[in-house]
Amino acid sequence: MTRLLLRRGVGLALTLLAASLVVFVVLGVLPGDPASLMLGTAARADTLAALRHQLGLDQPAPLRYLLWLGGFLRGDLGLSFTYHVPVAGLIGARAAVTVPLAVLAIALSTLVAIPLGTLAASRRGRAADTVLMAASQLGMAAPNFWLGFLLILLFSMQLGWLPGGGFPGWNHGAWAALKALLLPAVALALPQAAILARVTRAAVLETLDQDYVRTALAKGLSETAALWRHALPNALVAVVTVLGLQFGYLLAGTVIIENTFALPGLGRLLFQAVTQRDLPVVQDLVVLLAGSVVVVNFAVDVLYVWLDPRLAGGERR
Repeated sequence: MTRLLLRRGVGLALTLLAASLVVFVVLGVLPGDPASLMLGTAARADTLAALRHQLGLDQPAPLRYLLWLGGFLRGDLGLSFTYHVPVAGLIGARAAVTVPLAVLAIALSTLVAIPLGTLAASRRGRAADTVLMAASQLGMAAPNFWLGFLLILLFSMQLGWLPGGGFPGWNHGAWAALKALLLPAVALALPQAAILARVTRAAVLETLDQDYVRTALAKGLSETAALWRHALPNALVAVVTVLGLQFGYLLAGTVIIENTFALPGLGRLLFQAVTQRDLPVVQDLVVLLAGSVVVVNFAVDVLYVWLDPRLAGGERR
């Protein structure tokens, strides 16, 4: 177990280093000059040169990368070109919206998908299985922003139950904040729940055909007990794999959903920073998002071992 954690930890560090280098190189070759965007096209050449020097854009690219990486490791994320505030504080304030949104979406997706996928597997070939899989196919095909618009039309404009956009802030109370996040979380969760339900069904069907399940049934265990006590727990390795992958999709989906619902989160911040060529914000935010995905996959690897200890020795199912 210790060797596995060390190996995964080294891989995590190298992946983050490679991600930071790729982000820096890609942003460095994008067209457009941040100084020109900040001062406008009518700015004088000496003014542009002074601003580029102030922002450190006149330094060689390798030196800028090392300085940025060193500051990132120290927790100094620099200053935003657009907002003129520390990037760390800017990201921290926006994370208070995106992190609860992602957690709520993944929780809703899991709570819906695993029971429905297990139910479909237990009713293989019957009407319930057909209906659930057809519904999951529709959920996979529906874009999350389109679902968001439908949810706004129904629950906000027609019924008036939930706000259709904006975020009041956590200082106005947890219930008001959660109400503002509920529709975006549902819009993010439904397509992911459709995928997860199909994966759960396939994994449970595979375990239902195993000898230990047939043995449990032969010993007098009911089909329901064998399903929930033996088949589903052994199918969770495949389910956890998809959950780890879905976390990255949820983070990517927040860019669209937060703009759809006008939420002041990390996705909206990233969109604004890209359009404004705010390089410090884009660089730090993309690396942090990539790092969160890598860390979640590291946690998934550890969870594999807890669910199936044979994986600690390199054995694969």
